[in-house]
Amino acid sequence: MPRLSLTGPICAALAMTFAAAPAHAEDEVPYWVSLRAEEANMRVGPSEAYPIEWVYQRVGLPLRVVRKMSGWRLVEDPDGARGWIVSRFLSLERSAIVTGDEPSPIRAEASPGAALLWRAEPGVVVMLGDCDSGWCKVSIGEKAGWMNAESLWGDGEP
Repeated sequence: MPRLSLTGPICAALAMTFAAAPAHAEDEVPYWVSLRAEEANMRVGPSEAYPIEWVYQRVGLPLRVVRKMSGWRLVEDPDGARGWIVSRFLSLERSAIVTGDEPSPIRAEASPGAALLWRAEPGVVVMLGDCDSGWCKVSIGEKAGWMNAESLWGDGEP
């Protein structure tokens, strides 16, 4: 029976195919995630043997993954705290948190002169859509609009 050899042109073609394939968001760090669990422990190391540093109780909270280790992710939260969370508590669904000291306008279009729909208080978590030219499409429940990206943590390149 003939045997398939993965040398020569076949091997080169396969290598080029896989090299050209786009990477998944979580294949390279850093990348953005959001908290999927009602409660998640942030630990000082990548194992349940390490002490708990923070307990998060905010579904949708945006986090930046800065390192991966066998089922654990070293994340950074909006306040800059870093620690390890089990990857099953994280979602690739993008979110952001409203920053600043004052409520931020959410507008009908991506323009400072667009109709004001409502304002979001600092600390509110929004689901993040497309961002372009300094504006991000956001939603909170059934409501949707555009926010200035400068008012958000969790948008852009991690």
